[in-house]
Amino acid sequence: MTKKLLTGDEAIAQGAWEAGVKVAAAYPGTPSTEILPALVKYPDVYCEWSANEKVAVEVCLGAALAGVRALATMKHVGVNVAADPLFSSAYIGVNAGLVIVSADDPGMHSSQNEQDNRWYGMSARIPVLTPSDSQEARDFTKLGFQISEEFNIPVMLRITTRIAHSKTIVECGDRTEPASKGYHKDFTKTSLLPSNARPLHRSLEERMGRLRTYTNTRAPNRIEPGSSVLGVIADGIAYQYAREVFPDASFLKVGMVHPFPTELVKQFSQGKRQLYVVEENDPFMELQIKALGISVLGKDKLPVLDELSPRVVRSSLAGPVAEAKPVRDIPGRPPSLCPGCPHTGIFYLLQKKDVIVSGDIGCYTLGSYAPHNVMDSCVCMGASISLGHGIEKALPRDDKRRVVTMLGDSTFFHMGLPGLVNTVYNHGNSVTIVVDNRTTGMTGHQDHPGTGKTLMGEPAKLLDIAEVVKGLGIEKVYVIDPYFIKDNRPLVRKILGEPGPAVIVSRRPCALLVERKPARKVLAELCNGCKLCLQLGCPAMSLVEDRVLIDEPMCVGCGMCMELCARKAIQ
Repeated sequence: MTKKLLTGDEAIAQGAWEAGVKVAAAYPGTPSTEILPALVKYPDVYCEWSANEKVAVEVCLGAALAGVRALATMKHVGVNVAADPLFSSAYIGVNAGLVIVSADDPGMHSSQNEQDNRWYGMSARIPVLTPSDSQEARDFTKLGFQISEEFNIPVMLRITTRIAHSKTIVECGDRTEPASKGYHKDFTKTSLLPSNARPLHRSLEERMGRLRTYTNTRAPNRIEPGSSVLGVIADGIAYQYAREVFPDASFLKVGMVHPFPTELVKQFSQGKRQLYVVEENDPFMELQIKALGISVLGKDKLPVLDELSPRVVRSSLAGPVAEAKPVRDIPGRPPSLCPGCPHTGIFYLLQKKDVIVSGDIGCYTLGSYAPHNVMDSCVCMGASISLGHGIEKALPRDDKRRVVTMLGDSTFFHMGLPGLVNTVYNHGNSVTIVVDNRTTGMTGHQDHPGTGKTLMGEPAKLLDIAEVVKGLGIEKVYVIDPYFIKDNRPLVRKILGEPGPAVIVSRRPCALLVERKPARKVLAELCNGCKLCLQLGCPAMSLVEDRVLIDEPMCVGCGMCMELCARKAIQ
C-alpha cells in the first residue's frame, strides 16, 4: 500500500484503475470533469470523451456486456440525459461490473439546479453508494464493481462537489484486472422487447430483495457507538460535518443509501431520546426513516437549499452561532468572460438588436450579464435551439422580432443536433449561432468531435460544424471570425433581415489556447471617454478619470477594442 493525497475525483480514478477497469467514458461536467483526465494517465484503460452522457452510459454498458469492467462519469444533470439507458440497464444487468458516477452540486457552484440523484437510484432500482472522503471514494469505487457483478446490476456512486474537489490521504493498492468474460449473445437479456422485459423486471425485483439483505448486513453501513441519548444518521460529506459538530454522539454512517438499511436504522434508534438525520439537499433518508414510524429531526431544522457545512449543522441543530465579521467589505462582481474571449465579438453585435436570444450552457452563458445583456434564457444542454423554435412558433404574426439561438461547439455535438434537425423539419425560421472556440471551454478545455483529438491523445476525424449543418439541410450557413466586428456587422444585419433558418458559425479558438499578442495601449490624448469600447465587457479595460485604461498584463492583444475606436486612440 502507498499513500497519496488525492481529490475525490482522483481517488475514483485510482479505485477504478485498481479494480481493473478497461473502458471509461464521460462528458465533462463540473464537479465530475477531473475523473477521466486522472484515469487516462494510468496504463491499460481506454478512456473517451463521449458526445453526451447518454452515449457514455451506453458505451460503458456495451463494454460491461462484452465482459470487461467499465466506468461512466457525469455531473448530476448529466444523469438526466443518461436516464433512458440507466433505467433499462437495471433490467438488463451486466456481464462485468458497471459503475456510474453522479457528481451532485449542492449550492449550484457550477450548475442550474440542486438535483439530488439519490432518488435516481431508488427510481431506477440500482444501488447507490455515497463516500464521505477521498479514501472512501477509492474504496467504494472498487466495492461498486464487486456489488455490480455479485448482483448483476449497475451501481451508482454518488459524490458531491466537496467530495470531488477536497483532498484527503488515500491508501492505494495495485491493479487487479479480472479476465475478460467475453461477449455472449443472449437475446432474452439484452433485447428489451416486452416479452423479455417482463421477466427481467421480475428478476430485478428479486435482485433488489437480495440487495436489501446486503445493505443491512454486509454493505458499508456501520454503527459508531457513542452517546446513548443522541444518535445521528448521516451520509456523504454531511457525515464529516456532523462528526465535527457532535463528536460524542452515536452515529449510523450510511455508505449505501439505496437500498436503504431499514433494519440497521431500527436497531440504531433503540433507546435514543433524540435522533438527527444530517444529509444535503433532499430529505432522502429522513422520509424513509419516518416511514418506519421513527421520530427524527432533519429538514425541519436543516436547510434544503445550498450545501451544508459544520457551521450550518451547528447553528441548525446545536444552537445559535456567532456571526463572523467580514475582514472588509468586498464589492460584488459578476463573473465575466476572459480578456480576448471570441464570444465577446458576437455578443457586441447582438447587444442592441431587437431580437430574442435563446441561450445555452457554456462560457457564453455569461453573455446574460451586463454589459452584454444578450441571452434571454438558459435551461439545459441543447435547449437553446428547441426553446427558440417553440418561442418562434408561439409569437404572434405582428411580432417581427427574430429568434436567435446560441450554443457552443461542444454543446452543439452534445445535444444541439436534434434541435436543429427539428427546426429544419418543422419549418423553423430562427438564426442559430454556434460560438465555436474549438474546445469545451467551461470545464477546462476538453476535446470533442470538433477538435480533431481524442481523450487518449490520438488524432481523430475533425467534424466541421458548418459542413455538418449543411448536411442537415440548412442552406444559409456562414462562417465568421468574431474578432472582425466591422466586417461582421453588415453580415449579421443581413442575416437577421432575411427569412428562413440560418446558421452562423462564429469560429475562433479560445483565447487561453493561443499565443498572446502584444498588449494594446490607449493614447490618453486621443481618448475622449466615449466608453464605446467598454461595451465589449473586456475585464482588461476600465475607466479611470474619464479615460479608458488597458491593464497590459491582462490584455491578450485580440484587437476588438481597436475595431470599435473611431478616434484610433487604441494602438
